[in-house]
Amino acid sequence: MKQRQIGTESVSSIGLGCMGFSQAYGAQDETSSLRTLLRAVELGVNFFDTAEVYGPWRNEVLLGKALRTYRNNIIIATKFGFTYNCEQTNYGQITGTDGRPENARTVAEASLRRLQTDVLDLYYLHRVDPKIPIEETVGAMAGLVEEGKVKMIGLSEVSPETIRRAHAVHPVSAVQSEYSLWTRDVETNGVLETCRELGITFIPFSPLGRGFLTGNVPAMETLESDDFRRNMPRFQQDHYEANRKLVTVIEEMAVAKNATAAQIALAWVLAQGNNVVPIPGAKRITHLEQNVNAADISLSVEDCKLLEQTFTPDRISGDRYSPTFAAMSQK
Repeated sequence: MKQRQIGTESVSSIGLGCMGFSQAYGAQDETSSLRTLLRAVELGVNFFDTAEVYGPWRNEVLLGKALRTYRNNIIIATKFGFTYNCEQTNYGQITGTDGRPENARTVAEASLRRLQTDVLDLYYLHRVDPKIPIEETVGAMAGLVEEGKVKMIGLSEVSPETIRRAHAVHPVSAVQSEYSLWTRDVETNGVLETCRELGITFIPFSPLGRGFLTGNVPAMETLESDDFRRNMPRFQQDHYEANRKLVTVIEEMAVAKNATAAQIALAWVLAQGNNVVPIPGAKRITHLEQNVNAADISLSVEDCKLLEQTFTPDRISGDRYSPTFAAMSQK
């Protein structure tokens, strides 16, 4: 597997987003999830992304169980900063944000136990808490670095101003935001540019458009009842058909290159710079293997131009989040 850098750590150019093993995308099966995680290690994937809120907690426990033997050879990123209702089992559990310094410490220590490790490789603030100055939150995260409990710190879904303020307190190693052909906000809002300027690795989550860009996502009414995409605007019937037409361009390019649509979509993300490390999810081994092989696909300048012209923001139908969840991003 080709390598890229996060801070001083060398990671696989394609990581694995692990949320789907524990929530959000329908039914989960632990035995199957464990097999997929172990297969990822076999394929050379060494960068795994989780969070306390995934499950909640169950995702970190799963990774601790699956990856403990390989701990010295892998990089695990986890996150804190959401409040949630533990009685609910899907993405609707999130109730707000908590960036208090004491919460940064409490969650880190709990995550260390769940992941069965003595250090968190990369510790993200999952969303900015508007009630707490970012300097206070990052100051607490920096304290965890000084104590040896955290190696690197990161931010998720933040504005360029927040990145700069945080970076002035302690070096930020990674910034995570949604980024794919159909979600390209970071190209125009200054986030990508700021990361490049400051030497921060950019981590795109949902680089396959939550599966939509693979061409294999069924209509909303056929998704499982606990699939959180049922509540996302772009998957609603009045937007689904318009977006589906755009995906045919990816599918046609995939046929020409003897690849899958998912591989073309991932190859485009990888082509955006060596400081970009996407973390697609994959509950099934077949999908994981396809994603990993995307690292070997090269797109020409003309290929990228065609994809970018097809997926201009004005042609995407529907918002990416509901208003409530969108309000927690880009602060």
